[in-house]
Amino acid sequence: MRRLGVKKNLVNAWRELEKKGTDLREMIILTIEEKDYSLKEEIQRELKKLSSRFEQLESQQLFTGDYDSRNAMVALHAGAGGTESQDWANILLRMYLRWAERHNYQAEVLDVSPGEEAGIKSAILEIKGDYVYGYLKGEHGVHRLVRLSPFDADHARHTSFVLAEVLPEAEETVDVKIAPEDLRIDTFRSSGPGGQHMQKTSSAVRITHLPTGLVATCQGQRSQHQNKEAALKILYSRLLEMERGKKGEERAKLKGERIEAGWGNQIRSYVLHPYKMVKDHRTDYEVHDAEAVLDGELDGFIANYLRSKVGR
Repeated sequence: MRRLGVKKNLVNAWRELEKKGTDLREMIILTIEEKDYSLKEEIQRELKKLSSRFEQLESQQLFTGDYDSRNAMVALHAGAGGTESQDWANILLRMYLRWAERHNYQAEVLDVSPGEEAGIKSAILEIKGDYVYGYLKGEHGVHRLVRLSPFDADHARHTSFVLAEVLPEAEETVDVKIAPEDLRIDTFRSSGPGGQHMQKTSSAVRITHLPTGLVATCQGQRSQHQNKEAALKILYSRLLEMERGKKGEERAKLKGERIEAGWGNQIRSYVLHPYKMVKDHRTDYEVHDAEAVLDGELDGFIANYLRSKVGR
């Protein structure tokens, strides 16, 4: 039923785009016939919107993965650099929230660990909607920021790194099966801001999957039950990603590909000084309006990454 719903939404989206295209074509023909160019700017705006929507829908035809149509979990981890990297992690969190908002997706911050002075040490964001994982899977990797530091009295240039993990949402009992005895569930008091209730009750939850050692922690929700549900979601997604990783390594060994552990190379650089540019190092796609990108304008990077993978 979920897959059927996704397909129906896709068909309806193309039909809606076709209708808008037909209406715009008639408007253009009428404008030319009557030589009334007062609607020229409005037509250009609508044409730009249609073009952007077409590229977005066209990108969906590039999805070939088994999990591309699913919701996604985005986990952000500040790298070395203290306050600088923690502030950068917070900026990235806002960027993905704004991207979700632009596409009318539901986004919820399941867990966040605030930094000592500013920003966040880590955060886990859940984004729900059709093909969210397909769009965002190319965001997995290290994001590099170059800017004049707002936390440095000398305003020196700093480079910060944040690791973004993008995981498909796992379907319980279908993708991953976990025996209850394989889980250890611990509760503790939430840290950081959250009001008296969260700090006085043991509402935070830590779930450990004993066979693999994977740990999922959640303390961002008000109740212990909500935190447990969110932590289980995260754990299922991490277990699914681990299984996919094992299969990927086996395929790579058969093909003779070299597998690199760890964070890997940075996928994208965001330069705010001495010039402004955001560049994806895998596709060489670049944009000079860095503020727009940090405000959630990621579609160009996403489309180019998807096309490059199909080309490969």
